[in-house]
Amino acid sequence: MKWLTIFGPGAVIASLTIGAGELIFSSRAGALFGYRLLWFFVLVLVLKWVLVFATARHMVLTGAHPFQRWMDLPGPRGWFPMVFLFLALVCFPIWVSFHAGTLGTLVAWMTHTQQFANGGGYLVWAVAMLVLVMALVAAGGYATLERVQLAIVAVMLACVVVSVLLLKPDWPELLKGLFIPKLPAYPSWVGSHPEIATRPVWVEITTYIGVLGGSGYDYLAYVTYLRAKHWGQAGGPLVTPTLLDEIARNPAHTNRRWLRAVWIDSLLSFAAVLVFAGVFVACGAKVLSPQHQVPGGTNLLTLQAQFVTPLYGWLQPLYFVGAFLAIFGTLYGTIEVAPAVLREFADALKPGNADKYALRLRKWAVWWAGLGGFLIIIWNLIHHLTGRAETSSALITLLTPANLFTGVLACGFICLLSLWTDSRWLPRALQMPWLLRALTAIAGLIFLGLGLKGYWDYSGWRALGIFAVTLAAGWLLAWALRRAAR
Repeated sequence: MKWLTIFGPGAVIASLTIGAGELIFSSRAGALFGYRLLWFFVLVLVLKWVLVFATARHMVLTGAHPFQRWMDLPGPRGWFPMVFLFLALVCFPIWVSFHAGTLGTLVAWMTHTQQFANGGGYLVWAVAMLVLVMALVAAGGYATLERVQLAIVAVMLACVVVSVLLLKPDWPELLKGLFIPKLPAYPSWVGSHPEIATRPVWVEITTYIGVLGGSGYDYLAYVTYLRAKHWGQAGGPLVTPTLLDEIARNPAHTNRRWLRAVWIDSLLSFAAVLVFAGVFVACGAKVLSPQHQVPGGTNLLTLQAQFVTPLYGWLQPLYFVGAFLAIFGTLYGTIEVAPAVLREFADALKPGNADKYALRLRKWAVWWAGLGGFLIIIWNLIHHLTGRAETSSALITLLTPANLFTGVLACGFICLLSLWTDSRWLPRALQMPWLLRALTAIAGLIFLGLGLKGYWDYSGWRALGIFAVTLAAGWLLAWALRRAAR
C-alpha cells in the first residue's frame, strides 16, 4: 500500500483524459457501438501504458528526456523535435479551445443560455472559463496541478463506480465486450444523426484512441514531471558513461529501484482510466443507445446526466458539479502541459536554456496555448453572430485532425523511437527486457497504422500531404539553423 503514496504524475495524466476521454467519448462509444469496443479500449490502454513506461524508464535511468535523445537522429540536428514543436504550436490551441468549448456547453445548459448570441452562448461561457483557468495557471505550477488533479481523480473514480453499480448494466455482455473482439459498425439508427453517419467509422474510432488515456504530448510531459519528483536520475544531470556502467553492473542501484515507482504510478494511472472508460461505455450502452442519443455538437455533456437522474433525481446537481470539475481539470492540465513540452525542447536545443529562461518559456507557452484557444473560440463566436456557423458538431470536427496526430501518430513515433533510444545509449544490461521491446514495437506499428488510416479516411491525400510538408519543414528549418550556426 505504501506505493500508493507515490501516485502523482500518473494522476495528472489520468485526469487529463477523464473529461473528454470518458465523460464524452466513452459515453459516445457506448451509445454508438455498445459494449463491443471495450476489448479495443483495453488494447489501446495497454499499448499506451507500454509507451509511457518505456519512455519514462529511460529518463529514470539516464536523466534524458526523449527530445534530448531525438536531437541526434540521422539528419540535421534537432529536425524531429522541431516537427513536434511545429505541430504543438497548432494543436495546443485547438485542444484548449475544444476543452473550453466543452466546458462552455455545460455551463450554458446549466444557466439556460444556449440560444444566447444566436446559438453561440456556449462560446461566450467558453471565453469566461478560459479566462478563469488562465488566471489559475498563472498562479500555479506542477505542485498545484498534481494536488488538484489527484483530488479530481479520487472523487470522480468513487462517483462512477457507484453509478455503474446503481445502473446494473448487462454484465455478461460487458464481459464479452472486454474479452471477445468484434469489428465496429454503426447501428442502423445512426441515420438520424447525419453528422455521424457521414463520418467514416475508423475516423470515429481513431478519435477515441487519441483521446483515451491521453495524447503523445501528455506522455512527453509525464516524463518531464518525473524531474519534479526526482525519481532516479530524473531531475539530475545526464548520467555519465562511468555511472551508466556502474548502474548496469549493480541490479540494486538506486536508479534501477526507482523503476518500480514508475511502474506503479503509470499502472495506477491507466487502471483508473480503464475503470472510467468501462463505466461510461456501459452507461452509454444502457441509457443512451436505446434512446438513439449520442453526445455531440453542443450537447456533449448534458445527456450523461441521465446516468444518475432516473435513479435519484437529486443527484443531477452532483453530476454537473463533477462533470464541471472534470472538464475544468482537463482544461487546466492541458494548458500546463504546454510549458513542460517547450521547456524540454529548449533544453534539448541548448542545454541550460530551460533553467536560464524558465519563467519566460512558461509565459510564452501558456499564452500561446491560451490566447490561441481564445482566438479560435472568438472566430467561432463571430460565425454564430453572423449566421455562418456550419454544423452543430463544430467542436468535434475541429478536434479530429489535431487528435489524429497528438493522440495516435505521435504515440507511434514515440514508441518506435524509444527502441532506437535504448539501443543507441544504453548498455545491454539496461535495455528493455525482450517482452517490453516487443510490446513497444507492436504498439508503435499499431499507432502508426491506425493514425495513417485515420488521416486517409478523414481527407485522403490532403491530410497526408500536410503531414509530409510538416516533416519537411522541420528538416529544412533544422538544416537552416545548423548552417547559420556554422
